[in-house]
Amino acid sequence: MTETTSKYADFEGLREQAVALRREGLSRRKIRDRLHVDNNDLLNRLLEGEPAPEWTKRPRAKDDVRAKARELRLQGMTYDQIQVELGCSKGSISLWVRDLPKPEPRTKEEASAIARRGWEATLQRRETERQAVKTAAEREIGVLSERELFLLGIGLYWAEGTKDKPHARRERVAFVNSDPGMIKVFLAWLTLLKVDRDRLRFHVMIHESADVPSALDYWADLAGTDVASFGKTTLKKHNPKTNRKNVGTDYRGCLVIQVQRSADLYRRIEGWWCGIVGGSVFGQDVSLPC
Repeated sequence: MTETTSKYADFEGLREQAVALRREGLSRRKIRDRLHVDNNDLLNRLLEGEPAPEWTKRPRAKDDVRAKARELRLQGMTYDQIQVELGCSKGSISLWVRDLPKPEPRTKEEASAIARRGWEATLQRRETERQAVKTAAEREIGVLSERELFLLGIGLYWAEGTKDKPHARRERVAFVNSDPGMIKVFLAWLTLLKVDRDRLRFHVMIHESADVPSALDYWADLAGTDVASFGKTTLKKHNPKTNRKNVGTDYRGCLVIQVQRSADLYRRIEGWWCGIVGGSVFGQDVSLPC
């Protein structure tokens, strides 16, 4: 087989993999990372003719929506009324009907009611768009590889975990957070590192005015353990003068996770973090703290 034929065969095999990943719904960035493609020109060739997944396509107004907006305008409706009726933006409505005559002026009460309904429709539309962006972004991630989880966990710990200081030696692994997602990822990371569950110690930090028993049940269930195994709860005194926002049924304080006999693990975490910093500066002369 000649060199040209070999390269062509390699390209065809790579294209098959790229097309298969695209049909699974992966983004271009994710496909590039999975296949180690180092330039966009090659990626364009690999995906040539393959349509983008539905979730990447932005919705476009249809002709019948424009026609309906014009019909409602001719009936005397304002932009706010048309927005409530069709659920589209006032900016789009303005473009569609600006050549049509304006409707008769409304009373102050009618105008206020219409504007209020229009604003409610705008808020609902924005919330729908917000959730759509979040959902699309979530789909871009997919299933993490072990290395991706490994690196993510290091950054997560260095941002939120207890760290050793020259004036306060704390070579132990301890992680505190109120975000259930952060706790889940941290526990998954410890599992990846093969840290035995019997080395983990849990306790809760929470305001004394909260529903402490409910919070303990919640965190125990999330961590896959029993409330009886939790250490003593740390209660923060309630100050009635403080206008706290973290109140209500969703407030469950923070979960503290400590790893026993973790000095060696802590040192490795600090070394891994230094490796990440050194590996991300692209050859610059940077003095690391380790």
